[in-house]
Amino acid sequence: MKNQQKQALYGYLYIAPSLILISIFSLIPILMTLYFSFTDYNIIQAPTFTGLKNYIRMLGDPFVVSSMKNTFIFTLFVVPTQTILSMVIASVLAQKFQNKLGGFIKSSLFIPVISSTILVGTLWSFLLATDTGIINTFLALIGLDKVNWLGTKFTSLLSVCLVSIWKNVGYFLVIFYAGIMEIPKMLYESGQVDGANKYQQFWYITMPMLKPITFLVVTLGTIWSFQIFDLVYVMTGGGPGRSTITLVMTIYNTAFKEFSMGYASTISLLLLVFIVIISSIQKLLFKDNY
Repeated sequence: MKNQQKQALYGYLYIAPSLILISIFSLIPILMTLYFSFTDYNIIQAPTFTGLKNYIRMLGDPFVVSSMKNTFIFTLFVVPTQTILSMVIASVLAQKFQNKLGGFIKSSLFIPVISSTILVGTLWSFLLATDTGIINTFLALIGLDKVNWLGTKFTSLLSVCLVSIWKNVGYFLVIFYAGIMEIPKMLYESGQVDGANKYQQFWYITMPMLKPITFLVVTLGTIWSFQIFDLVYVMTGGGPGRSTITLVMTIYNTAFKEFSMGYASTISLLLLVFIVIISSIQKLLFKDNY
């Protein structure tokens, strides 16, 4: 056997365990979901083929439309905000706080990342409580009216978005910080020689050099946002009304409360298609780095 064939064989052997695991835990579930989407499977009885019935139902389902709208609003608000915020904080820490204080700040911001989402949601539900929450108590002390943070359509979705940003920003901050530390210092020194100030260095050196990392952060943030469930479930339960319900919550309710697994599989495929399309668009936007 030639050397090239041996190397190719070794390569396939090395990736074989990963391919097997991906097939078992990703590919097979996707194929099963595709199959169930054409049935009226209710978990208890055997699935019956119904053709495109679930897809036709989904196109005219107002609950799916409202949950899709909430998911898009959540993603459009959370992803850019947490990306910009984590990049700016990482840049400031890398330039001004490469000391124990900087390490303390990074550790403090990372604590929400490793905290349970259920715990985070429960904690913020207490903090945002209308009558007994600390935040409204503080607003009352400075003479402002109390806000029904989780009780109105606008403030409830806004509250969930802000808590999600607070929980995730530490994770992306660490990624950006590591990327900034890899940028050659000679680029900044050359910029200083040319008279570039800190803002110009950040705009013309830091941001372009972080483009591959920005792609990673935006892609991860988008996928996480489209999959948001537990935080919303704990903080608002999808309410008031259906103002904060997301696609994943709709899938959960359809599958495990209405026992309509076939229809839930159809909505799951819709979510998968959205994630694939948006990830492909993001990759095209950042294609100069690949």
